[in-house]
Amino acid sequence: MPVVEVLDTHVSYAVDGQGPALVLVAGTGGTLDSNWGHLVAPLAARRTVIRPDYSGSGETTDPAGELSLDLLAAQVLGAADAAGAESFDLAGFSLGACVAAQIAATQPGRVRSLTLLAGFSTGQDPRMRMQSELWLNLIRHDPHDFARLILLTGFSPAFLGRMDAAQLAQWADAVVVSNRWEGITRQIMLDTRLDIRPLLPRIAAPTLVIGCAHDAMVPKEHARALADAIPGARYAELDSGHLAPFEQPEAFLNLLAAFIDAPRG
Repeated sequence: MPVVEVLDTHVSYAVDGQGPALVLVAGTGGTLDSNWGHLVAPLAARRTVIRPDYSGSGETTDPAGELSLDLLAAQVLGAADAAGAESFDLAGFSLGACVAAQIAATQPGRVRSLTLLAGFSTGQDPRMRMQSELWLNLIRHDPHDFARLILLTGFSPAFLGRMDAAQLAQWADAVVVSNRWEGITRQIMLDTRLDIRPLLPRIAAPTLVIGCAHDAMVPKEHARALADAIPGARYAELDSGHLAPFEQPEAFLNLLAAFIDAPRG
């Protein structure tokens, strides 16, 4: 897997396909494979798909320390540069939506379109802070219970109801195995600090904000607030919990493809 050095960080990234560039940014604890790997094939048939891992995720390594959106945005842009993408369509999921919005607001000449899935503009409200504090406590004391909580709040009740006990245990084990605990801890701490609300009116790229109707992790009101604050943004909603890339992959791909392929006046 290729690596590019950005601000003392060795950023791992993947590039697949050919065509106009599409950059995908994962969420808290997610990686370029865990969030996006199962979606690459249909996208790469028509696009050059660039997937970076920012600090705390995947094979990316850094000196540790406090994270910032500026830092993560620079890492994503460094991967795009290394892949030869001067301009690109940009899609972010959850924390990745915050990073993507930061890039669109501060690098308007590079972003052709912006798609924000299950995103939020601030993690400072009491409910989000309580959730983050609970996550951090469970990571310290019982990572397996953290994984089970992620499933309970990340998937819709209907989706979970179609799984048996063995499938649920397999999903929870996958969460435990795939996470870098020091890295996700730093990312969660960033979740609690970030506030991109002042940046949102500066976003000029055509924007699609996608909320999730049954999102108990980042309730859809957060996505609606993003859409309301970004000039000209469209809002769409998936019949899904927060983990829409897994629960509704085809529906998400259809929304994304229709939006990024739409002719621009």
